[in-house]
Amino acid sequence: MAEAIQTMISPDNFWALLTVLFASTAIAIWLEQTYRWASKISGAIITLVIALILVNLHVIPHSAPVFDDIVWGYAVPLAIPLLLLQTNIRKIWKETGRFLLIFLIGSAGTIAGTLLATALLGGTVEGLPGVAALMTGSYIGGGVNFTAIADAFHVNSSLVSAATVADNLNMALYFLVLLGISGNAFFRKHFPHPHIDEVKARGKGDMETLAKQYWTPKEVSLKDVAFDLAYAVTIVFLSRLAGNFFSGWIPKDNWFLQMLCTFFGSQYVWITNFSVIFATFCHKQAELLHGAQEIGTWLIYLFFFVIGVPASIGVLIRNAPILLLFCMIIVLVNMLFCFLGGKLLKFDLEDIILASNANIGGPTTAAGMAISQGWSKLIGPCMLVGTFGYVIGTWLGILVGSLLGA
Repeated sequence: MAEAIQTMISPDNFWALLTVLFASTAIAIWLEQTYRWASKISGAIITLVIALILVNLHVIPHSAPVFDDIVWGYAVPLAIPLLLLQTNIRKIWKETGRFLLIFLIGSAGTIAGTLLATALLGGTVEGLPGVAALMTGSYIGGGVNFTAIADAFHVNSSLVSAATVADNLNMALYFLVLLGISGNAFFRKHFPHPHIDEVKARGKGDMETLAKQYWTPKEVSLKDVAFDLAYAVTIVFLSRLAGNFFSGWIPKDNWFLQMLCTFFGSQYVWITNFSVIFATFCHKQAELLHGAQEIGTWLIYLFFFVIGVPASIGVLIRNAPILLLFCMIIVLVNMLFCFLGGKLLKFDLEDIILASNANIGGPTTAAGMAISQGWSKLIGPCMLVGTFGYVIGTWLGILVGSLLGA
């Protein structure tokens, strides 16, 4: 067992592990905002890789209370309401227009791709329905949904790590394909591309790293931090109450009731519900919570480190290739839906590329691609529809997972 292996830092050395955890995320964020190559990889993936290296060199243990209880138990639930403060549904509907439509078409493609991949590869990896649920949520929303669904279905930690590695490899290839499509003569011939033409006419100019551009310094006060955390803790507390109530109230006599119990009994579903209600109907108050996105994102970086902790090289070698193929099938079907739907509805090439990106990579990668290509008018819509993906990703991931018997 992994726990029997002697490591330089023992599982009960709380402060040493906390130092490694915080230092690793700080290094990853610094690299992301300093070097172009790191910005393209993303700090989140760098954090995960650092954890994977430290675990397999036996510097830190595969499991420890700091990782299992503190990060999974507290950091992750608190991150979600902070990151969902921008999900004003009325604003998203009003400001994104047709862009939201192509995003939803891509979401349907993600579900179709997941069902197809599960049908083709169903017997190759034990626990694949759980991975299907994870990838449905992640490829509609993002890491927030991945975390929520892993908790809802209690997906094996080693399988979660293998799926994360496969997902990251897949996304690296996918982003290169999207960038290739944006410059491909065939696609430019068959789709309108006004933003590409605009950039070509004015010249894109030199770019800082995407991360540094996105995370510009903001004015944040002590009061902001206090209210951010008070809000997040309140949302999680109410969500746990709601989840416990419904999980105890709904019977589990058949598969449908079991699915309802999994859905309404999940604290993450209620965290999403309450956060969206607050962001939509108390949007003025939500806009006053400065610094929430920064705090929430840092907490998610801690999560990415912990995701890499259970990753044994043997499990990755054994499962990651199959899971990479699994993820590729989902992405290919998502792209097929986006490009065919976009062609039928006469969308711009840039809209299609970024909507698919917002599905598969989430709002920050879509906005990052828009920044890197100089499509400045699409940065806002990318963030809005990608954040909307956070809202529906958990719901749809749990639905797909329940239908597949996760």
